[in-house]
Amino acid sequence: MITKITRILLLIQVTLGIGLALLTIKFFHVSNPWLALLAGIGLIIWLRLLITANNFLLAWRYHSETPAAFRLHWRQICRLFLGEFMATMWSSSWTMPFQYFEKRIVPHPSALPVLLVHGYGCNSGYWNSMSKALLRANITHYAINMEPVLGTIDAYAAVVHEAMKTLCLETGQEKAVIVAHSMGGLAARAYLRDHGSEHIAKIITLGTPHHGTALANFSIGLNGQQMRWSRDAKSGVLNNWLAQLQKGESEAMRALFVSIYSHHDNIISPQTSSYLPGAKNIEFRGIGHVALALDPAIQSTVIEEIRAASQPYAAIAAPASHTLQGAPENLHDVDT
Repeated sequence: MITKITRILLLIQVTLGIGLALLTIKFFHVSNPWLALLAGIGLIIWLRLLITANNFLLAWRYHSETPAAFRLHWRQICRLFLGEFMATMWSSSWTMPFQYFEKRIVPHPSALPVLLVHGYGCNSGYWNSMSKALLRANITHYAINMEPVLGTIDAYAAVVHEAMKTLCLETGQEKAVIVAHSMGGLAARAYLRDHGSEHIAKIITLGTPHHGTALANFSIGLNGQQMRWSRDAKSGVLNNWLAQLQKGESEAMRALFVSIYSHHDNIISPQTSSYLPGAKNIEFRGIGHVALALDPAIQSTVIEEIRAASQPYAAIAAPASHTLQGAPENLHDVDT
């Protein structure tokens, strides 16, 4: 569904850009059609810039205090904004509409297999950049698309469960690592609540609103309601769904988590909502929400954590031979 939605939105933007170009020719008497088209595209980019800016402004309204060591100067702020804008443009205009995938299998993996779980309003195409990093690290990984788009996070737990069963069966591994972005981390927690940790070596979350986010108050869908945060960073409270999720978690379950987050996240606000007590928490600065999985430093940290989680299971089994039939020499890429 997200694939169709992103393609439709992309088509609307292209149509709008052409329409603006025609208006430019008619009303501003621009004789060069390419210059008019460039102006039309420029206006679309400007609108996209405004959307990104609005997200940062909303996040600032509810932001948590940034530790002194993580504060930015103006050049770093500009780099943060442009990096997040480029990440949203790349993800929504290319990888999610056209680069979604089901699994990418390497013949001689160097670590446990990984299940990639996307966030709100995304699909497996979001992981395109992370997937390339995992392939370079020789790590087999599967990805899911959580449907319905505006459904409950509880229903996504069942999707994660089925994907984990398939991954373990096809790779011959009893344990796997989940890497989840944003809402996907809550789906992973709901999966643990419903199905236990039998197949989990580690869960790595990127920018997950473990305690909710104020920007979810502007979202639609049941999943958006389940991520809502009330009031400001100091006096905010968990919504009922998150409170119940937290109540059912043991110390042992929390110890399975690594929470990676940025103090300048423009969607998770307050940003410290991504801090998960009992987990290993890794803080970054100067990285926006969508840019998290595209950032090389984040990717390196994720791969380090995957390898660390794999060490107790040193004998990493290669995938069954039938899984690799018809695959390229170094990977098996199955598009959905």
